[in-house]
Amino acid sequence: MKIRLNGVEVDLASDATVTQAVAAAGAPMRGVAVAVDGSVIPRSEWDRSTLREGAQVEVVTAAAGG
Repeated sequence: MKIRLNGVEVDLASDATVTQAVAAAGAPMRGVAVAVDGSVIPRSEWDRSTLREGAQVEVVTAAAGG
């Protein structure tokens, strides 16, 4: 299926989860926030949250600084 991952169209398996989208983004599994279609998905739900065709997924990595 095709999703939009950080603004780029990406192909993932039809049963892909949020965890797989984070991996496809090349992001670490910690220090990351994920939103699907504008809703933040808690880390504890990544493995069981499946994506749908056309989903808008944003993966944001925390950065230190001031």
